[in-house]
Amino acid sequence: MKTLGIVRETKNRWEARVPLNPKAAKKLIQKGFEVIVQPATIRIYREEEYKKVGAVISDDLSNCDLILGVKEIHIPDLIPGIPHLFFAHVIKGQDYNMPMLQYMLDNKITLFDYEKIVDKKSRRLVFFGKFAGNAGMIDTLWGLGHRLKLQHGIDTPFFKVKRAYEYETVHDAIEHLKIIGKEIEENGLPEEITPLNIFILGYGHVAYGCREILNALPIIEIDPENLAEHQKNYQNNKVYLSNFKEKHLVERKDGNEFELEHFFDNCAEYYSRFYQYLPYCSVYMNAIFWNTDCPVYLKKTDLEKIQGEKQKLVIIGDISCDINGSVQATVKANYPDNPIFIYNAKTGEASDGLVGEGFADMTVDNLPCEFSKEASDYFSKILEPFIEKLLVCDCSKSIEGTDLPDEIKGACITHQGKLQPEYEYLEEFLKI
Repeated sequence: MKTLGIVRETKNRWEARVPLNPKAAKKLIQKGFEVIVQPATIRIYREEEYKKVGAVISDDLSNCDLILGVKEIHIPDLIPGIPHLFFAHVIKGQDYNMPMLQYMLDNKITLFDYEKIVDKKSRRLVFFGKFAGNAGMIDTLWGLGHRLKLQHGIDTPFFKVKRAYEYETVHDAIEHLKIIGKEIEENGLPEEITPLNIFILGYGHVAYGCREILNALPIIEIDPENLAEHQKNYQNNKVYLSNFKEKHLVERKDGNEFELEHFFDNCAEYYSRFYQYLPYCSVYMNAIFWNTDCPVYLKKTDLEKIQGEKQKLVIIGDISCDINGSVQATVKANYPDNPIFIYNAKTGEASDGLVGEGFADMTVDNLPCEFSKEASDYFSKILEPFIEKLLVCDCSKSIEGTDLPDEIKGACITHQGKLQPEYEYLEEFLKI
């Protein structure tokens, strides 16, 4: 009998999500698999709910054939020789997770990463992205209202927005924002902040989650190329949304025309042209894929140029939360109850809270945990079809020699003490 283990989440006190809910666990048990769940005090589903469907509650996962988690697993909790599946956050060479990756190599732990379970067009198949967009957008609107009030003394309906975790469900948040949207439409926004322009970078699941929240407001879309003209003709009772794609953000260094596929394959050959739009931006939502070869879209030097008494940019919502990544203001991650810090581009310093010179920055690196139950149920449903195949897989063979689906084979980062060929580039990060 094959055995699945579900670890307790230890990322932080907010991480209540599960990779498989009791309903999915029950289906596996009915098929003859065993499911062992580590006890946890903050998990959104209680131990009793797993026991009720036949799961075993135990700290000991040493005899499991596959171990599932959501976020990174602390090194002492990794079990040598057993395949693990979780969001590893190593594929960009993230320095804070290189010791974990090295440990997995040293102890011949097969690592599968949700982030790399993709289809033939590189579209992710197992994700929390929509909920990251939902929570990130809500937390950013909360930050917008509080920053305007506490730093600038400007009252807006956005001050009534709650933090994402303070809403019971995404639906509840949207219904509340509809009330706020009606107030904006009826009374308008203060002249000092109009037109209120929200920029979303990206067009995937995360951006969709942002839009799902913004649709509760009186939104009018403005093409990025029309922003300058838009400044001369706008309504103060509307919120304006501009969606930025790669073609708006970069230009080729060799002067040739932008080609999306060329950019994906050769992003180091491009430079950012985003600064031309920055003076029009009130809220910057970072929801676009980025790696270390890509240009930095929101640079410290650009923020320094616009920082001052008349700056339009109030808040950055960095949902991607790559530390020192495409948003150079993102120098650290915060938590759901304290999602904002102030970044002073002139000094490079960051301070928690909503008051101070500079730009507010929303940086929570596990945003979907703010809607833990909804996010877990959604994730469980899309992960479920892959679990049985992983459980019955003979991981003593080479991954290519197994009958795993291609989507799972491509998500294998390490196997039998070695990086898989697609991920051998990580050797350079391990040496640092």
